[in-house]
Amino acid sequence: MFLLFFIFLTGHSVTGLKQYNAEQELHSQPTVSYVKYLGSGDFIESVFENWESEFLQMGSYVLLTVFLQQKGSAESKKLEGGEDVDRDPKKTKNPDAPGPVKRGGLALKLYKNSLSIAFVLLFLMSFALHGLGGANMACEENQAHGQPCESTLGFMTSSEFWYQSFQNWQSEYLAVFAIVILSVYLRQQGSPESKPVNTPHYGTGS
Repeated sequence: MFLLFFIFLTGHSVTGLKQYNAEQELHSQPTVSYVKYLGSGDFIESVFENWESEFLQMGSYVLLTVFLQQKGSAESKKLEGGEDVDRDPKKTKNPDAPGPVKRGGLALKLYKNSLSIAFVLLFLMSFALHGLGGANMACEENQAHGQPCESTLGFMTSSEFWYQSFQNWQSEYLAVFAIVILSVYLRQQGSPESKPVNTPHYGTGS
């Protein structure tokens, strides 16, 4: 998956550079090198605009599946009975448990929620870099038209910034909704995201 990520990110940067320089030439502006493009507002915004929505989706998914259940879905915890993920780590002794579990206290409290905390922090980082990159790109466009630049905060409160965010967020939540509901009725043999093929539709969990 990381190799595919790297391949597609490279493709994104190469094609983005060509698109960016084509627009620069169209407006009689100087073109840029590949290295300079990687630090440009255009590239930074386009990357982190997408990362932001992905981390928001995954963070929400991790948190909501703690509390919400969907009858028949492979993505849901079972409606009845306990789950291994719900057991109290302090009541089960495991010599191979991670360090924070053995230490207990604050370390354990943080570790118990570390996955969602990580996604929240990644989302906030991407959200901020989306705003920073977008503000830099908007500044370049304004300067090309003889207009003053606005601050990063100004850009992040603009309709343009929220238009970019909402168009990505809605697609992410639609994708989550689709897998939750479709896994009630459809199967994929061999996939952990699917229930066993012979499981009835009302069967919940994997």
